[in-house]
Amino acid sequence: MNTTTTVTTDAAASDAAQRTQYHVLAAISSTHFLNDMMQSLILALYPVLKGTYQLSFAQLGLLTLTYQLAASILQPLVGQFTDRRPQQHALVFGMGFTLSGLLLLSQAHTFPLLLLAAALVGCGSSIFHPEASRIARLASGGQHGLAQSLFQVGGNAGSACGPLLAALIVIPFGQPSLAWFSVAALIAMLVLRWISQWYAAQHRQGAGKTASKVQPFSAGKTVWIMGVLLALLTTKFVYMASFQSYYTFYLIERFALAPQQAQLLLFVFLFAVALGTLAGGPIGDRIGRKAVIWFSILGAAPFAMALPHTGLAGTVALSFVIGLIMSSAFSAMLVYAQELLPGKVGTVAGLFFGFAFGIAGLGAALIGRLADHYGIVAVYQTLAYLPLLGIVAALLPTKQLAKI
Repeated sequence: MNTTTTVTTDAAASDAAQRTQYHVLAAISSTHFLNDMMQSLILALYPVLKGTYQLSFAQLGLLTLTYQLAASILQPLVGQFTDRRPQQHALVFGMGFTLSGLLLLSQAHTFPLLLLAAALVGCGSSIFHPEASRIARLASGGQHGLAQSLFQVGGNAGSACGPLLAALIVIPFGQPSLAWFSVAALIAMLVLRWISQWYAAQHRQGAGKTASKVQPFSAGKTVWIMGVLLALLTTKFVYMASFQSYYTFYLIERFALAPQQAQLLLFVFLFAVALGTLAGGPIGDRIGRKAVIWFSILGAAPFAMALPHTGLAGTVALSFVIGLIMSSAFSAMLVYAQELLPGKVGTVAGLFFGFAFGIAGLGAALIGRLADHYGIVAVYQTLAYLPLLGIVAALLPTKQLAKI
């Protein structure tokens, strides 16, 4: 009797592990929404900080760099550590860092304190992203691209809401209003506590163990492919950083828009990013990830080159198309790399998220310095050619990686 019950329970657990756990994906995506919404408030606050504290573009770039480096340096280490020693409460702990940084940001009145607040939020991100990506893969039921897209779209939607919330709340009520968003962090911590309990149960049942850890290519070929993927990430995230950190300033200078109007138009771009992210993973599951990666960067080049030479309506339309196309790549690249290095889900997620944050931060800092010297409009005209580097996707092997 007891043996039969045990066998039945184990079989049910095994069947559940093979099915896509949409309720878990919805929960982890919702926390990604809240996490990235709170983090995007740093960038959305830039017009307020620039005017209040007389910050230069270079100082704004340094703020972005501090946040991005705090997020990037720790992420691969967190992913590697939790691959070896899973930590049930890591997600809740990471969200606590974000909460602390947000509260400090609402009260900081000196540039060093602003940097510290940005670093705390970055630390929260460094813990959240590799662990949450692991949860998404574990709940995917084999549909890895779909799961990563659902997870990513939560974050992109949260980032898109940042400018809206800045226009409706932060700009009218000022920097202290950021403290109101601590409620979002507390809600996220409650949801993450439930997710942590689900993850612990899956770990006890062995659902997170990888069936095979055989790499599809030799070590040398694997390093080469990873290098190509990181080069593509560099192209994508440096160009995207120009929008996330400076697009509002470009619109204000070029078209004489008010800050609130510029924030609303930034939302258009970020909304397109969310849509593209949602589409990229499932399409990669169907037609192959290389095709998605190839199109998502190189395909945006004609629109990027046209953007600095159009009027306001054309700029808004082109920004939407660029966001839609370029955002479809990340889920495909992440899953591609995870299949390249089976058994290292957290390490790969930490590396890719960390590298993306770091290169975006460095790019934002460099763009800020160039904008101080040459003007933001001139910088956009130069960056328009960056997506052409997406041609290096041709170096990726055409062999379909195994669905491990």
